[in-house]
Amino acid sequence: MSEQIDVVRHPRARRARLSFDPVTGRVRLTVPKRAALAPMIAWAQSKQAWIAEQRRALPQARPFKAGATLPFDGEELVIAWRADAPRHVERHGAQLIVGGPEERVEARVTAWIKQDALALLRDDTTFYAARAGVSVAQVSVGDPRARWGSCASSGAIRYSWRLALAPVEVRRATAAHEVAHRVHMNHGPAFHALVAELFGRDPAPERQWLRRHGAALHWYGRSSP
Repeated sequence: MSEQIDVVRHPRARRARLSFDPVTGRVRLTVPKRAALAPMIAWAQSKQAWIAEQRRALPQARPFKAGATLPFDGEELVIAWRADAPRHVERHGAQLIVGGPEERVEARVTAWIKQDALALLRDDTTFYAARAGVSVAQVSVGDPRARWGSCASSGAIRYSWRLALAPVEVRRATAAHEVAHRVHMNHGPAFHALVAELFGRDPAPERQWLRRHGAALHWYGRSSP
């Protein structure tokens, strides 16, 4: 069976380009705006071996279900489901205790992670904002596919809640990065120098970790592509 391919016409494309997104598991064919589509789709479909190779390299799906483990704030937690336990998630040591219908475990655990991730990232942001001597209007979390954080000119900072699943220093380096944008709304030398000053050192290892392992964070709470 042929792989499903998302076709995107791009006004600046000069030739067909096939790409694979390790975050979504989707295949994309980018083609010039006015190019004949049929031969390009045929070309893309001829690359099934390459697509299969990319799919085999996808991160492992890690659904939030009873007995599953997940990293959180530098620790490994186990999801412990009991039908007679309280429906809201409670953390006891290294266990996340959750009750109610088993089919609701994933939703309840995801909600708990988002809530606690927001608390962690607020604390990180407050720490670095004080160090930088700047104010932050708002801190929020979401689940963007391509960005770990963003800082608006209004002073609002938004993060991916999945940073709470990353190593602690990776999460904090991201917070330092976004807070530095309250001073420099660019990625020039002065900006990077300020990030290193706020974080306490060059966060290159943390950036490299996200490049290598960031896609895997998007597979937590998922059962399949």
